[in-house]
Amino acid sequence: MNITEKTLKTERIYEGKVINLRVDTVELPDKKYSKREIVEHPGAVGIIGVNNDGKVILVRQYRKAVDDFLLEIPAGKMEPREDPLECAKREFKEETGYSASSFYALSHCYTSPGFSNEKIYLFKAENLFKGVAEPDEDEYIELVEIPFDQALEKIDKGEIRDSKTIIAILMANETR
Repeated sequence: MNITEKTLKTERIYEGKVINLRVDTVELPDKKYSKREIVEHPGAVGIIGVNNDGKVILVRQYRKAVDDFLLEIPAGKMEPREDPLECAKREFKEETGYSASSFYALSHCYTSPGFSNEKIYLFKAENLFKGVAEPDEDEYIELVEIPFDQALEKIDKGEIRDSKTIIAILMANETR
């Protein structure tokens, strides 16, 4: 049985700096029709940095969408046609000041496939070199370095609630 949805019409609702929004009219497998609200995103990267002392490099920042402070791995939006690894190196340096001699691809995933096409590439950075952070002018970031085991505990206690961060920490734990 074919269970795909055929797009019949696309209406562009909004085009912004970070996301675009469209509404697709689709034909369902049972020949009925429905609307799908789709958030278009250019893709992103997330980097779990582990320094030579075995500490995880995280950032704490206020996230307006959830109206709270979150502890996250450094991450950022990809530019059009940007290579994910190059984006990871750039974002890691911008947000933390750190550079790394080793970057490893961990995985990639869709953040919310029910309504968005955002794909995030996850990397692990090792052999770190400290430098000066250069966040975007509208980013207010606090650098947090914690022992790896403490990061795992924070996941268990619900103190780390960001999905990309949870995935990256758990995946990186398998390779340490």
